[in-house]
Amino acid sequence: MALIVQKYGGTSVGTLDRIRNVASRLKRTRDEGNQVVAVVSAMSGVTDGLLKMARDLSENPSERELDVLVSTGEQQSIALVTMALHDLGVEAASITGRQAGILTTGSHTRGRILNIEPQMMQGFLDEGKTLVVAGFQGVTPDGQIHTLGRGGSDLTAIAISAALKADVCQILTDVDGVYTCDPRIVKNARKLPEISYDEMLEMASSGSKVMQSRSVEFAKKFGVVFEVRSSLNDNPGTLVLEEHPAMENVVIRGVSIERSQARVTITGIPDEPGMSGKILGALGDAEINLDMIVSNIAHDGYARHSFTMHANDLAKAQAALKPVLAALSADAKIETDVGIAKLSAVGIGMRSHSGVASTMFKALGDAGINIGMISTSEIKIAVTVDETRIEDAARAVHDAFELDKEPVR
Repeated sequence: MALIVQKYGGTSVGTLDRIRNVASRLKRTRDEGNQVVAVVSAMSGVTDGLLKMARDLSENPSERELDVLVSTGEQQSIALVTMALHDLGVEAASITGRQAGILTTGSHTRGRILNIEPQMMQGFLDEGKTLVVAGFQGVTPDGQIHTLGRGGSDLTAIAISAALKADVCQILTDVDGVYTCDPRIVKNARKLPEISYDEMLEMASSGSKVMQSRSVEFAKKFGVVFEVRSSLNDNPGTLVLEEHPAMENVVIRGVSIERSQARVTITGIPDEPGMSGKILGALGDAEINLDMIVSNIAHDGYARHSFTMHANDLAKAQAALKPVLAALSADAKIETDVGIAKLSAVGIGMRSHSGVASTMFKALGDAGINIGMISTSEIKIAVTVDETRIEDAARAVHDAFELDKEPVR
């Protein structure tokens, strides 16, 4: 008997018919002789509706009360899924994040999992019940309801898999798995049978919407192998796991894009120790996540910093930087640029293969696409391009590395 954890996203439980479909899948998995834990998100659109209601009511709603409010979306889903299981003759019980023993820390609306005390879950499983657990939520040690932010249900499923020592963790969603690029953009994109944690992390942080990076980080830390697959069919998905030697035979695993980026360039910074720390510290205090960072000394002897962020954070960044730069130098100026996007090529094979950057840059040049900023890691090369050309750029790089073809084993 295997213990299988399955996570179902909001689209998968978005209608009553889809809830019945989820219940049927859970029953099939149970009928195969397995113990089953389902982690369920709120029905598609419910969380957004609750947030809109709160903001229509209050200009600045309390984050604590937002957590209390939006956590009801998952509770609605788990009750409905459990009712559907009962109608199929399956012994099942729904439990909230608090009842599942998910202890959290951090700020309201963006909590982090501290620990899981799985005694109640284990008790229900020992009684032969299928468990339906509310994703996206937990409780602080002092009893406050906490939600986990974006990707919280994926994180819940992976954390529960680790706590219960599950044999299989499946992230069931509305896509068939992880592709070499978004198939809506690159028509010949290919579904990957497997991908390493590190590659999945880079793709998640570079715009891939399949998984949030912190869920992958948690899986890597605790060695949870998981599969991303569709909830609408029985096709095999993509396994996300620790890398093995054969993986390095594939130079580039995939290409991802991230739209709506903004670039900030600060000029006229005194070339003195501590300047970067003051600038980046102000942005950190404003909770702005930076991506690509480039620093150099200009011909006039002043330092020059450029960095990218999501365009939604641009106004907040300018407000945070204004007093800092005024204190640093009368010559310091801020230049901004919007309408850019980021293209990333990811693959652990970069560690052992040369010529990756030249292939990528030649493909972009041949397509008439100009490159802005460049950043690299051990397994990723990322560039900024004009947002109007990002899809052309993705197709050019995908074709250059022949990612539509099955790799030679």
